[in-house]
Amino acid sequence: MSQDLKSIIKNYKEDQETVFNSWFVNNDERLKAFRTIRRGVFDVIQDIKEGKFGNDFKDSSLEFVLNCITEQKQVFKGASHPFYWKPKLRIPDIYENEENKIAFGQFLEKCIHATKEEQILKEIILLDQRKIKGLGPAVASILYFLHPTIIPPCNTAIVKGFNSLFKDKVKLGSWSEYLRMREVIIEKNNQLKYELSNDLGAFAGLLFDVGERKLLISDEYISEEERAKIEKKLKKRHEEVTNEMEEEDIHTEMQYHIMTIGCSIGYDVIAASNDRSKCHNGNSLSFMSIDKFPALEVDKDTYKTITLIDAVWFDKDTNNIACAFEVEKSTSIYSGILRLTDLHFSFKDNPPSLYIIIPDNREKEVLLQLQRPSIKNSEIEIHYILFSELKNNCDAICKFGDDKEILKKISRVAS
Repeated sequence: MSQDLKSIIKNYKEDQETVFNSWFVNNDERLKAFRTIRRGVFDVIQDIKEGKFGNDFKDSSLEFVLNCITEQKQVFKGASHPFYWKPKLRIPDIYENEENKIAFGQFLEKCIHATKEEQILKEIILLDQRKIKGLGPAVASILYFLHPTIIPPCNTAIVKGFNSLFKDKVKLGSWSEYLRMREVIIEKNNQLKYELSNDLGAFAGLLFDVGERKLLISDEYISEEERAKIEKKLKKRHEEVTNEMEEEDIHTEMQYHIMTIGCSIGYDVIAASNDRSKCHNGNSLSFMSIDKFPALEVDKDTYKTITLIDAVWFDKDTNNIACAFEVEKSTSIYSGILRLTDLHFSFKDNPPSLYIIIPDNREKEVLLQLQRPSIKNSEIEIHYILFSELKNNCDAICKFGDDKEILKKISRVAS
């Protein structure tokens, strides 16, 4: 790392009027903002779920969140502008387009529950693929308050400061350009975090002050070799996300079908705790699920295992588990069978119906697993349903089914 950038950081920290001293350090209001904004984002998600979000930025829960952000002044003084409803331009296209509104809510829900960098970056890429007008990297200012060590905020001054500092030409309004900029920020911050902070607000503040010309700089830059390395990394990540998305789409589609059937024939349904924010054709599993997994009279470890079963139906009157389903696309079928087996032995007096949902080309594999002596010689009965059978018969079952026994029409057992 050149001495020039270290000198800039030194000046940045010593000048009492920079963002670092006026906002980032020794600021209780900044720390309180994280909690307030996080609660506000949950309200936005809930309003979208319940159809209460409205068709304007004014007086919405999103306005509250952005007001909390802009109250931070400094780096965030213009953060709300991209979210104002602009009727002539029809942007941002999340106020009148219901599908885009739901997509935005689901994006926020997935990000707020994310625990890893890869999860958040994946959701950004997927949101970008929707090409929702006016919904660009300004959202990063919201995400920063959810994940300050992963997502740096973004605005005109920050981009301008970045381009000046690193002799680059990052363009505003593009998620792909933002992600490229973020890679450099992460790399440089990792090299200099002992001078700054793990919280990317410190580095973003430096870029902001450079962009606002409050901090003079010399000729700091990134080499063509570094730039090519970043481009390669971003391309690889994009390909991995696309491939993973195709796998997940099929898995989520099967969860969606089985939950749709459960709802239609009168059961409360819920998806696995780590899948609830996923969606199929714009339909989020969390919007179909009951609010939380009901309490069960089992030990803590067993309860956690049960909450990870792909889909569960509950009897509305008793809250007893009626059916449990494991969808096995490419993972081990036996691991799904074991989870269902654990569930069976936890409720031996009133065992739920158990199902494995599998691709058509894995039927031989599931038969082999179901004929294991530990399964075959027990009283456990696990049915399996082929993807094609579930997909092709979903509508008919919803129309004509009365209770869980209807699934016997499309399921099979090992002979």
